[in-house]
Amino acid sequence: RGISSDQRPKRPLTAYLRFVMDNRPAFREKNPEASTLELTKKLAGAWRELPASQKQVYEEARKTDWKRYGEQMAAFKAQLTPAQAAALKEERRKQLAKRRSIRAKRELNLLGKPKRARSGFNIFVSENFQESEGNSPVAKLKKLFDTWQKLSTSQKQPYLQLAQDDKVRYENEMKSWEAKMIELGRKDLVRSKKERLKKKPAETAKQAETAKAASGGKKAKLKKSEE
Repeated sequence: RGISSDQRPKRPLTAYLRFVMDNRPAFREKNPEASTLELTKKLAGAWRELPASQKQVYEEARKTDWKRYGEQMAAFKAQLTPAQAAALKEERRKQLAKRRSIRAKRELNLLGKPKRARSGFNIFVSENFQESEGNSPVAKLKKLFDTWQKLSTSQKQPYLQLAQDDKVRYENEMKSWEAKMIELGRKDLVRSKKERLKKKPAETAKQAETAKAASGGKKAKLKKSEE
């Protein structure tokens, strides 16, 4: 209670980030039309070409701050109770997991991973969101959900058909994309065989009925043996 991760001492910047912070304003002034990505590339190129003696200045500053950071962290941890330390550790774990997830999504976007197939309801929402009643996005979605629930099967059919077409599009694009990832040596991004060959609803239902019948037969045999 009364302690949060915001009160943790801030980790020192790397030598490269120090260089970026110091030089970004000058680079922006010289390249006013450059996008953020273009500016970042220019700064990265300048860092690579920077003489070792000048890089050492930034590295020494990092070492000095890192030593100070270690002292601050020791003092910070010393004031924590075991419960507070455990709570902060869990909060930190969640933050790191969230960052990893964001980085993974960003990487997939850069690699051009196809967008997932939309459901019939998703398509219905996208086509009717602007005209939907409600003072907020949440209210609009709630209204659309209620409307979708009241639609008849025939009224839903056009959206469900579009969803099925989008599913075919997604699977075709994913096959091409995964083949490309294998060529690039990124098999870690390829779906497993189990994910690709998902059971069809009809097959799943049939298997469920078979399992239920088998379970009923076993119970009957067990009851008979007990008698």
